[in-house]
Formats: sequence, structure tokens, C-alpha cells
Amino acid sequence: MSEIETKGPDIEAIQQKVQDESEFVERLFAEMGRVIVGQVTMVERLLIGLLADGHVLMEGVPGLAKTLTVRTMARAIDTTFRRLQFTPDLLPADLIGTLIYDPKDQEFKTKKGPIFANIILADEINRSPAKVQSALLEAMQEHTVTIGDHTFVLDDPFLVLATQNPIEQEGTYPLPEAQVDRFMLKLSVEYPTDEEELQIMRRMSSGAAAEVKSVVSPNEIARARSAVEMIYMDHQVERYIVDLVLATRDPAAYGLGDLSELISFGASPRATICLAKASRAHAFLQHRGFVTPDDVRAIGMDVLRHRVLVTYEAEAEEVSSEDIVRRILDSIEVP
Repeated sequence: MSEIETKGPDIEAIQQKVQDESEFVERLFAEMGRVIVGQVTMVERLLIGLLADGHVLMEGVPGLAKTLTVRTMARAIDTTFRRLQFTPDLLPADLIGTLIYDPKDQEFKTKKGPIFANIILADEINRSPAKVQSALLEAMQEHTVTIGDHTFVLDDPFLVLATQNPIEQEGTYPLPEAQVDRFMLKLSVEYPTDEEELQIMRRMSSGAAAEVKSVVSPNEIARARSAVEMIYMDHQVERYIVDLVLATRDPAAYGLGDLSELISFGASPRATICLAKASRAHAFLQHRGFVTPDDVRAIGMDVLRHRVLVTYEAEAEEVSSEDIVRRILDSIEVP
């Protein structure tokens, strides 16, 4: 580990920049903590998505503060925010906008939809059919929106934070694979602990909720993103990331031949890119100017769980993609 930590171009300068630009992190966590009880991992992962310019999908049963957490973070950052409630009767034009005929000027004019904002909360995204979900594809990948003959560039930062209920629940539609792959991270939101539940009850059942103030500027986020991109990654750590992703495609080459019958499709090259970016952002939150294998392992499940598709055999044996990713993380040699 010492070799990984000390090698690299001007680590001290990178470390100093990370220290300077990450000062807002505690300020943001503290402000969000005035409203959100627990859910530390979810808050941290949302910030990783913001710093690494990656969209985040949160899955969990209703009532786990997914929507509240996103709204609180958006208010704590001085940016534009829109909440889009996905319903079965929603149309793509309701998201991106449409052309409206103006009889006075006898021409069509563009009416922009709510997607033209910095932070988008796609609430219960799997309550709408695929044609509506797919309306987000261009915006999420290219950060542009096409309405009629015109293509509009979205403001920076642009981040889609989506929530969804487990697919087994009533009235849900599965997200298309191309849509899911656009999300850098997929979080599995769990129930709070008994102590956290007690705090939630006391805080939310007596009086009005705390008002959230803007404590972070878009400028600070832009500078933090630049610092994240500078964070040093040793070639051994790069190789480790590539091995993890390749093991999802060809597990037999890594001594995991029994997984071959359980994996239908492995992770795409986008997973490699996302894992590298998210690992750098995770190191940034630890105020470090270099990435360690622990950063990769910490974020690996959230990057890979939705990119490994299981076979019918795996479903019959009740083996989930998380089980497979966990096995790979435990088996690939750590540098």
C-alpha cells in the first residue's frame, strides 16, 4: 500500500488542492444532517455522483427518505432543482418540452420542459412506461435535449437523481438496460436502525421540519470536480479496476468458472470509466489526493450491481447480481 500512496506526479500538490477544495464537504453534510437522520451511505453516494458527474439511481421501498434526501441536498446547493413525478400517464413532452404553435406570429415556438435544471429528481422513475423513461437518455448521456429541429445544451452541472420502488411492487415497469446503464451508481436503500428510527420519530412528529439553507455554491462544486479529476491513481489500482470489470464478463479467466453459467451479460466499458471516476470522488471525500484499492472496493458494488445481468439459472438458484459482484470483489486479488 505504501508504494501506491507515495508514487505519482507531485502528490503533495494534489493533496493540498484536495484539502482546499473539499472543505465544503463537512459543511454540506452538517446542513443535510439537520433534516436527514442516518442514511450516511446514501448521502455520501449522492455527493459522489455530483462530484464525478454521474447520475444516481436509488432503489428501496416507499418511506425511506429517498425523495427527502435528494430535495435536501438540492436545497443545500445553490442550484436550480426540479422534481419530476413519474406516473403511468406521463408523456415524453412533459419532461423535455415540445413545440407550440403561436397563431399571432404564425410559427412554432419551443416550450422547454422541467428537465432544464441543474438537479433533476426523477421520482419513482419506474412508475412510467419505457417511452417516458427513454426520454431521459439523450439528456443523461450527452447533456443535451432535442425538441423539433433544435438541440439545446443543458446547464452544468446536470445531474439526474432517480428513485424507484422494487420491481415486485404493484404498478412498476422495469427500466430498459440502456437506461439503467446510464446511471453511474445504483444504491440499495435499507431501513434505518432502531436508534435512527427513534430519532426520526422524535424529529418528524413534533413541530415543523428544519429549514435548509444553501451552504455550497456551484463554483465550489466546479472547483471540486476539477480537483477530483486530478486525483492520482496508480497503475496497479487501474489494473485492479479493469480486472474487476473483466471478471464479470469472463469469470473463468479469473478462477471463477462456476459463475459463467450465472452471468448473462457482464459490465460494459462504461462501468470501468464510472468505477475510476467514482473511486476518485470517494478518495476526495476522504480528503486524499490518491486512490487506494479500498476506495474501489467501497464503491464497487454500487457501480456494478445494475450492470451484471443474471441468467435464468441464477434466478432459479436465487442468486442475485449483488451475490455475483460480492463474490468477484472477494476473489480478485487486491494490489
